[in-house]
Amino acid sequence: MEQTIYKEALTNKIFDITSQAAAELKVESYVIGGFVRDFLLQRDFKKDIDIVAVGSGIELAKKVSSLIKHKPKVQVFKTYGTAMLRYEDIDVEFVGARKESYNQDSRNPLVETGTLEDDQNRRDFTINALALSLDKDNFGALVDPFNGVEDLNNKIIRTPLDPDITYSDDPLRMMRAIRFASQLNFTIEAESLSAITRNKERIRIITGERIVDELNKILASAVPSVGFKLLHQTGLLHIILPELIALQGVEEVEGQTHKDNFFHTLEVVDNIAQNTDDVWLRWAALLHDIGKAPTKKFVKKIGWTFHGHEFVGGKMVKKLFERLHMPLNHKMKFVAKMVMLSSRPIVLAEDIVTDSAVRRLIFDAGEDIDSLMTLCEADITTKNPNKFKKYHNNFKIVRQKIVEVEERDHVRNFQPPITGEEIMAIFNIPPSKEIGILKEAIKEAILEGEIPNEYQAAHDFMMEQAGKLGLQAV
Repeated sequence: MEQTIYKEALTNKIFDITSQAAAELKVESYVIGGFVRDFLLQRDFKKDIDIVAVGSGIELAKKVSSLIKHKPKVQVFKTYGTAMLRYEDIDVEFVGARKESYNQDSRNPLVETGTLEDDQNRRDFTINALALSLDKDNFGALVDPFNGVEDLNNKIIRTPLDPDITYSDDPLRMMRAIRFASQLNFTIEAESLSAITRNKERIRIITGERIVDELNKILASAVPSVGFKLLHQTGLLHIILPELIALQGVEEVEGQTHKDNFFHTLEVVDNIAQNTDDVWLRWAALLHDIGKAPTKKFVKKIGWTFHGHEFVGGKMVKKLFERLHMPLNHKMKFVAKMVMLSSRPIVLAEDIVTDSAVRRLIFDAGEDIDSLMTLCEADITTKNPNKFKKYHNNFKIVRQKIVEVEERDHVRNFQPPITGEEIMAIFNIPPSKEIGILKEAIKEAILEGEIPNEYQAAHDFMMEQAGKLGLQAV
């Protein structure tokens, strides 16, 4: 069979250097995986390249380094039989061709030296098993034992071997299949999709960090709902994010229903994906309604209510982040804050937009006010064109009000103009509840627009309030 040659994929100098190094060591070498896939898809490849040596990957990495003028440092991972070096702005990983076997309770394989065929057999998908030869005699020759090019052309995700074995051996591959389908807008082959459903419980042996890494990539997709619908269809989402599954379904009582908040959530995530690449704001969109399941209640004469769902949802964010071993730093606090405030601009957009309401919104959202507005605009999923237009027009008014109020009153992250220390000095009193009362009164007066956010006005107001508390300046 005639080989297809792709020399044009291998124009980077690192491939010539690797070819020379492999020849000197008398080993075969191939570039494999994502680099080849993305070249054939005409996508910009991420700055990493995987090289397979039919022999020692570590020795090949060291030889490559020796042939580069500045001798880049080689990081060796003996446990995995791999090595890595950085060439210009590219991470190049070298591994010896191997075959793998697995224990039931771990995704870490038992590794043996193998052939290129063995190495391609262990790959997760046919589209990631594509290899280009770096040998001088057939430089750029494609090795495609599983018709991966055909699957690329047909936009199919398929495993090289039995999908039940592939997914059971390394359950993270189930997440990767769905992530690739979401990123590339590919279809998971039917038997492979069924195998994910059959093996879904195996995902429990995967660490939260690994799962979240895949979830982040799904969220970063152009249309994240593609991935989340597949996670839902296969049952993986029930295990990973039960808080979302709890939102699914529509109940009817006395002829009154509520919307399906699960599918509404996916619409919101797709909406926000059109306006921001911030994965944490996309997380906020994904979780913005999780408090609705525990707060759902039917009240006669009113209908379905979700009272306080934003507050409850904000509290749930931390527990969810803890369970999945996500960062419990400013990123978690940002997502929780967005969830807690997620309805505030919507309420504003429904009513007359008052300066005091806008001041409070700016004060509570602080530097995240623009992110919050982006989230709330994405939250409008009504199919009624008149309602849709009305909400978005009102949001434009809210955004304009925010600009006007902020320019005039400077309340974003503001601190009351008079500190607690000043209050103690003016009235010669020790730390006490009166100080808190006065500071709160000043803050409320500014937010309500009773006084401007200025020192003298705050001082005069404070003296008036202090008199009511029986305090006198010294």
